[in-house]
Amino acid sequence: MTRRWLVTGCSSGLGLALAEAVARAGDTVVATTRRPGALDPLAKAFPGRVVEAVLDVRDAARCRAVVEFAVERLGGVDVLVNNAGCGVFGAVEEISDDELRDQLEVLVVGPWRLTREVLPLMRAQGGGHVVNVSSLAGRTVFPGLGAYSAGKYALEAMSQALAAEAAAFGVRVTVLEPGGYDTRYGTSVVPAAAAVPAYGTVTGPMLDGLRGMAGNAELGRPEEFAALVRRVVSDGSAPLRLPVGEDAFGYLGVLTAGAAEELAAARAFVTAGAPPEGSVAGAPVPGARAAAVEHPA
Repeated sequence: MTRRWLVTGCSSGLGLALAEAVARAGDTVVATTRRPGALDPLAKAFPGRVVEAVLDVRDAARCRAVVEFAVERLGGVDVLVNNAGCGVFGAVEEISDDELRDQLEVLVVGPWRLTREVLPLMRAQGGGHVVNVSSLAGRTVFPGLGAYSAGKYALEAMSQALAAEAAAFGVRVTVLEPGGYDTRYGTSVVPAAAAVPAYGTVTGPMLDGLRGMAGNAELGRPEEFAALVRRVVSDGSAPLRLPVGEDAFGYLGVLTAGAAEELAAARAFVTAGAPPEGSVAGAPVPGARAAAVEHPA
């Protein structure tokens, strides 16, 4: 089965590897980039299968135009991959309103509007697949990446809502949560303009780690990511949220255990301060006991 793809953020890294893998497999792809001509070599290598489109996902008019272009050139969109991203690095106190807005515009608003543009097409054709590239940072937070994580957390929430809403129309949704990959993401991260020196010792090691991602042979390879995306699209058994990479599973295993401990500590704290049972203030919430039985902690 030949599929028609629209993939954002294809200038390098994961997006470029995915666009190449899609074309090599015989599918067609509208691959977007903010730099005109950046995909010329790939388009020449796969004539007719790779079509470049210039897109900054912060531009609403261009988002609509690119979807229309995909329909014109490919006849429709079977798979939308929201991969475009950028990162602003800084402690919460350092991130300005404008920097935060720009981060969320790229990581949340852009994917949301592109999804909104393709959904009528997918509903009309009786199916489709929206793949949102989140991150390990969409499940946990690291010092200096609060704004980035805020965007990825929001993208995951949107994806979960979309999955519940669009399933009836044959539209699948997958959230990919990559761990560390050998890409230029770390070198492209932009530090907040208003640095607060006091945070240097807190966030500095994290920034150094990000800067060292490119060329790190111990990290995942973009080609491996691309192969997994193709498998996810071809195989309908993948869960909604899919960690990608052994480091992602390792972190999330620790996170899951920590969440259970936190819940237990919260229950102990709240219970210790609860009014005696039978008092008005301590009266059980209707349905709470049934919910506890159906969904035990």
